[in-house]
Amino acid sequence: MKKLLITLTLATVAIWAKAQVPVIQKPGLTGTTGTMVQPFLFSVNTLTAETPFWNLQYSGSYGERTAYPFGYDGVDQQLSVKGYLGNRFTLFSSAALGFDHAGHVASAQQAEVIRDFIGGKKAFGARFGLGMGVSHDFSNTTAIFSRVTGSFEVAKWRVGGNLRFEKAFSTRRDDIDLITSFGFHHRIAGSFFAGVEAIGQDLEGFWEQDEAEGGAKLLVGPSINMAPANSRFAFSICGGPVFYATHSTVMPSQAIRDIPLQNGFTLRGMVSFNLHQ
Repeated sequence: MKKLLITLTLATVAIWAKAQVPVIQKPGLTGTTGTMVQPFLFSVNTLTAETPFWNLQYSGSYGERTAYPFGYDGVDQQLSVKGYLGNRFTLFSSAALGFDHAGHVASAQQAEVIRDFIGGKKAFGARFGLGMGVSHDFSNTTAIFSRVTGSFEVAKWRVGGNLRFEKAFSTRRDDIDLITSFGFHHRIAGSFFAGVEAIGQDLEGFWEQDEAEGGAKLLVGPSINMAPANSRFAFSICGGPVFYATHSTVMPSQAIRDIPLQNGFTLRGMVSFNLHQ
């Protein structure tokens, strides 16, 4: 047992030490010289030929009276993989476990491929992409979706956002669900960025009184991101109130996103590990 404990301890120290070894910064890599692999928690960005590395991401959230895509009504644990496939293609996939307040456990998975059609050859500047994917949510509902991505990055600030159009294979869901997200970060010092993120769900509730999911929901909250230049780790955190901007005239469906028509909150954090040498 002692030998096993010693071996595990040495292995942990070795992995941590390797992660802290200074990495020669190339234009576009993390740190003070370029883009982050995943700076925002509620918007997915694309990678470029100047950031051709793979990344593991572990994230967790705690929520009260909330649901996908803001988090989970309880505790949510998620493991993601993101990488550059070449020719301006980005792969993003994830698997998650949710533990609700009643003690039940559910799982969710999704995978998608996004390609930049405007920009995408350099880390800085404007990029616009289009992707397709498939998901299986906590309510055991399968869906296909398309994501439009947009971002603009310079050395001192960055902005990004998504439009996600989702078709769920359930008679109790809308024909097409629309999820919109937006984020802005400004460099505070070194590789430390701070700003704001916002996400809107079922925004068709602004013009459809019989929106099937209960109405348009919004989250707006502070967001911070730090990617030390001499480490393979990066850290992000974001959270805020989740509230209904409109209320539907029909009862909500039973999809995982549906919660009582009350305001709630969510807090989400993420740790990323860069696999690129």
